[in-house]
Amino acid sequence: MTRKERYSFVIGYFQQHSPDAETELLYDNPFQLLVSVILSAQCTDKRVNMTTPAIFERYPDAPALAKASFDELFPLVRSISYPNNKTRHLIGMANMLMETFAGQVPMTVEQLIQLPGVGRKTANVITSVIDNQPNMAVDTHVFRVSARIGLTEGAKTVLATEKQLIKYIPRQLVHKAHHWLILHGRYTCVARTPKCERCGLRSVCKYYKKAIAK
Repeated sequence: MTRKERYSFVIGYFQQHSPDAETELLYDNPFQLLVSVILSAQCTDKRVNMTTPAIFERYPDAPALAKASFDELFPLVRSISYPNNKTRHLIGMANMLMETFAGQVPMTVEQLIQLPGVGRKTANVITSVIDNQPNMAVDTHVFRVSARIGLTEGAKTVLATEKQLIKYIPRQLVHKAHHWLILHGRYTCVARTPKCERCGLRSVCKYYKKAIAK
């Protein structure tokens, strides 16, 4: 099977079985999504969704969050991983939104990565989720799943994985493919004991062929 054929099968499978895949983070606007994605680094979406309602109630927008002190915000972030850094990042992010972007969340990767707490992955999430831009955010799930299936070959870094996926996935589907791979990794192709017995991609999966179907 060629890589093109494998991509075609995988994309067709997800289009049929997960046509409406989307982020599991709960948000009402770009500002809320940005806060949630910053908090989600090395933390589950479930935990973030339990934490953000109190934050959004007290700090509904960038002007409000920019006025927050560390001691005021930290108790609301305490249950999240790395709360000290993330508290500082959120306040710094809000201040830069006010000072540089008129209080609005910018919609280019280049602008977003200027914000405290925002790396390429976060910027790709924001632009793809909010604006359907063809940007592929590669987290641990995407990195693992794409390598196991055989969508990527020899990709040792997140950026290399991103470039290979962007090359082979149709431009208009990139923003959705990000969610396909994340959710597949979160619930089926899990890290330690992948649930291959219930996976519809077995017939094209290199990992299954090599490690399971001996």
